[in-house]
Amino acid sequence: MKFIHTGDIHWGMCPDANKPWGKERALAIKDTFRTIIENAKEMDVDCLFISGDLFHRQPLMKDLKEVNYLFSTAPSVKIIIIAGNHDRIRDNSALLSFTWSPNVTFLMDENLTSVYFEDINTEVHGFSYHRAEIKEPLLDDIQVPLNSRIQILMAHGGDPAHLPISFNSLELSPFSYIALGHIHKPHIVVEGKMAYCGSPEPLDLTETGPHGYYMGEIHPVTRKLLSLKFVPASSLQYVPLAVNVSKDTTNGELSDRIAREIQNRGEQNIYRFRLKGMRDPEIEFDLEQLSSRFRIAEIIDDSEPQYDFSALFAEHSSDMIGFYIQALQKDDMSPVEKKALYYGVNALLRTTDERS
Repeated sequence: MKFIHTGDIHWGMCPDANKPWGKERALAIKDTFRTIIENAKEMDVDCLFISGDLFHRQPLMKDLKEVNYLFSTAPSVKIIIIAGNHDRIRDNSALLSFTWSPNVTFLMDENLTSVYFEDINTEVHGFSYHRAEIKEPLLDDIQVPLNSRIQILMAHGGDPAHLPISFNSLELSPFSYIALGHIHKPHIVVEGKMAYCGSPEPLDLTETGPHGYYMGEIHPVTRKLLSLKFVPASSLQYVPLAVNVSKDTTNGELSDRIAREIQNRGEQNIYRFRLKGMRDPEIEFDLEQLSSRFRIAEIIDDSEPQYDFSALFAEHSSDMIGFYIQALQKDDMSPVEKKALYYGVNALLRTTDERS
């Protein structure tokens, strides 16, 4: 039995909504999901598991129709869905009256239910969210019939507020594969048994690294996982980079270095730069200008002006600058205290009429 495991699509979300590329990111979520459906058809998989948060919020009828059309283009693929905390099922949900394509099964009950596909001898278990949080470990001591079927579990959660999971207990369960959602970073929890698919597209600056989906195959006789392969699918990545500056670094040099980094790593990606090191006290980096030139979501300036406080104190021991340095400088300064010292000295050096 061949399958694709995905989830956390967040259809309808607009990442980086306040950035020039916000609409592009919203479209990429839909385009990448469309590609997953196409790949499921082309690779002739038996099942597509969607482990919650297909939608970013309560889906409207138009959202359901759009997604259902995509499902209908792959009629040979059995598509099984559960709702997560974002697209949880409410009393007035359009999901309750929607008619899906014949190849789609939505396990909508808030209690564990299953669907059996006789032609592939596979039973899929799961349940949907009907509330924002599930703090009970509902998967503990889960009972699965011992039979000759391939048994699959779909679940969405893994943190204290969203279905706490005892992975050690699930590892010993008779499931052939456990398809998890909710954590947006793809990773295998238990080799040959259990994985988080992650979100196919990264959804914010913290979701760095590759994103995509898992493709697997289960032996029809042994009912063991034969293979599980991560397939990269995202249109881009969020890339965090640290840039070291020195007292010789100018705005022009910094701009050139950032431009080279972006060109080397891919101009389609979105970047977060953190500036580190000691800079010339006379230099103020033009961060707004850098962000306007490149596809940069954030630049954090953690650089520090390279003052010689000993020399400054010797020169200004009897005026306000010397008093300020003496009051604030110490060996074990916190980052906040350091900034207060640097900014204060810089302001005093620029304000001649306050010296006495």
